[in-house]
Amino acid sequence: MSKVYLLLTLMILVSCASRGAKTIIAHRGASGYLPEHTLEAAAMAYSFGVDFIEPDLVVTKDNHLVVLHDVHIDSTTNVASLFPEKKRKDGRFYAVDFTLFELKQLRVNERTNLKTQQSVFSKRFPQDKSSFRIPSFQEFIELIQGLNQSMGKDIGIYPEMKSPEFHAKEGKDIAKLTFKILEKYGYNSEKANIYVQCFYPPTLKRLKNEFKAKFPLIQLIAEQSWNESSANYQQMQTKAGIKEIASYADGIGPYVQQLIKNEEMVKWAHAYGLKVHAYTHRSDALPEGMKTDKEFFQYFFGKLNIDGIFSDFSDRALPYAN
Repeated sequence: MSKVYLLLTLMILVSCASRGAKTIIAHRGASGYLPEHTLEAAAMAYSFGVDFIEPDLVVTKDNHLVVLHDVHIDSTTNVASLFPEKKRKDGRFYAVDFTLFELKQLRVNERTNLKTQQSVFSKRFPQDKSSFRIPSFQEFIELIQGLNQSMGKDIGIYPEMKSPEFHAKEGKDIAKLTFKILEKYGYNSEKANIYVQCFYPPTLKRLKNEFKAKFPLIQLIAEQSWNESSANYQQMQTKAGIKEIASYADGIGPYVQQLIKNEEMVKWAHAYGLKVHAYTHRSDALPEGMKTDKEFFQYFFGKLNIDGIFSDFSDRALPYAN
């Protein structure tokens, strides 16, 4: 099926559902159904009528922003077969070593476990079927803004700047590049339908203080063991840590397991005026003890009263938004 045909089909199927009290964010697009971070996945998520669609951002060798979840690209593309000479000493392939033109030659596939060479989620879109490509951030924005115009909607974007410390070591300023594009497309406005997220506090502080960003900022909270950045994520999960976040951000993005372990985080965040947008709802990988989407949302939306959720299956989250 061609990209144009797929996009047109999805546009025809656009949902007319009204937005609910809770914010539904399509995590990497409709990633439960199509390969993550492709334009097709973004279009499908748009058709569901979600509030926001998330693009993760990394920087290319020639200073373009592309929509990818990782700084390395071997788990979601066929890069090893096309550019074997670009493998680094650690055995990985990095987006920053490729030009946009080179990245456009790659095929995007379902996320693969590099050790087993099997799909991480075996029942999702089959490997090596159809033809998906890596989009630039500008292409992603133009798709969403174009659909907003043609469909008369205002679905927002929720970009994440990935690995600022890594990019800085490579001579790339991901905050500056991101802000420049957002300003170009009219998102540096208090009225724009956007959140910007990052795991690294200094990058969010730069947006607030150096770039005078007018859009809301979300501090993502990782597990310390993930080595996401040099930030102290244990501290962020305390009342004092959340108070500190409130000095530079408008909300937090905690891992769902963190909230299960410490339900007070939601109350602390709300007390300091912060939104709580948790990640990630996956119908095919629910937290231990939860067997259905209904149980998941009764707990997170009902009991904990979080404000929003990142979901791989955002169509299944929408019915619980009210």
